[in-house]
Amino acid sequence: MQRREMLKTVAGAVAVAMTSSALAATHEHAHQHDHGTAGARPFAGLIDSSSDCQKTGEACLAHCLVLLGQGDKQMAACAQSVSELLATCSALMKLALQGSRFTPAMAKVAADVCASCETQCRKHENEHPECKACADSCAACLKECKALAA
Repeated sequence: MQRREMLKTVAGAVAVAMTSSALAATHEHAHQHDHGTAGARPFAGLIDSSSDCQKTGEACLAHCLVLLGQGDKQMAACAQSVSELLATCSALMKLALQGSRFTPAMAKVAADVCASCETQCRKHENEHPECKACADSCAACLKECKALAA
């Protein structure tokens, strides 16, 4: 009986070692493949600008919500616009990261959303640095979206 238990343990250890080795080889292959294409990201500028839009947009929306909670209804349109921006830039970034063939079409939509959000945020940029940062990142993302469409 002890011999069977020992054989099971050894067999299990061998199986784990083989699986780990196979996973490591697969990971190494994927890692090497990524390095081979890292410089050839087709939508690198779009990825960076949409990511920045999301970061500044989250800060702007949080600021708008605080002000709305304090009764400042002037921020409602800005909050709505930024909320739309966040959804759009999230989708844009994900498609661009995947190198999706739908990225150019999404960039056209994102260009309109970025332009709208920039317009709303510019109304408050002198009073609220979060709105200025969001407007600036919208302008940069808009530029990348238009460059893709050209």
